[in-house]
Amino acid sequence: MNERPDTEGIDVKVVDPDAPLPPEAGEAPADKPVSTFRLVATLAVAGALAGLLIVLVNLHTKPIIDEYRAEQLRLAVYEVLPGVANYRTLYRVDDVLVSEVPAGAKESDFRQAYVGYDEDGELVGAAVSRGESGFADVVLVIFGFEPDTGILLGKKVLESKETPGLGDKIFKDLDFVQQFFDRPQTPLTAVKEGTGKGLPGEIDAITGATISSKVVVSIINNGVADWRPLLQQANLEQPLQDDTRPEEAP
Repeated sequence: MNERPDTEGIDVKVVDPDAPLPPEAGEAPADKPVSTFRLVATLAVAGALAGLLIVLVNLHTKPIIDEYRAEQLRLAVYEVLPGVANYRTLYRVDDVLVSEVPAGAKESDFRQAYVGYDEDGELVGAAVSRGESGFADVVLVIFGFEPDTGILLGKKVLESKETPGLGDKIFKDLDFVQQFFDRPQTPLTAVKEGTGKGLPGEIDAITGATISSKVVVSIINNGVADWRPLLQQANLEQPLQDDTRPEEAP
């Protein structure tokens, strides 16, 4: 059984919170003001280190990304130019196609055409890339065609952010893609599926992705109209001693 404690002899003191502290307690620590300069300097150093880190990462990854894109482009050229054994690159300088860029200039500063040849050195066609605004963002397409006839040889979407499940069918729907490899005659015409009249340049648009389908057709039509006259004027015969070092088929 617990007994009640004896409270006699216990000295209870009531402390007034407003009363001054006794001398032996010392003075209360004063609040130190935060230095604005120190705060700004800290943020500046942190920002500089973050920026330096981003630059270093970019310097490391950019060559890798550029090399990957170049390889994907090389493979795409062979895909849109069926039967090609090798190709050479021509640069568009002042609306003239040349095999070398001006001294001191970068190749990436000029639009390029990729002229492909078969194993016998005969011209197969030319491939060019072009981008236009789609439903969601810019759609970038590379396509091959015969400069003399305008017949399309193939196409491949290089970049697209079209709606998944709908607009992305421009490169996922194999039936839609195959139409561009069936040698249609340009200019192309996008028609509602099943309503075509059997004309050479008709392309059945994707149901639910009509805008994206028409963008691909527009890219090819405008690209052929833009490049075909230049290609017809240029000497596209493969040189006997090819100083342009054509890319070999993979």
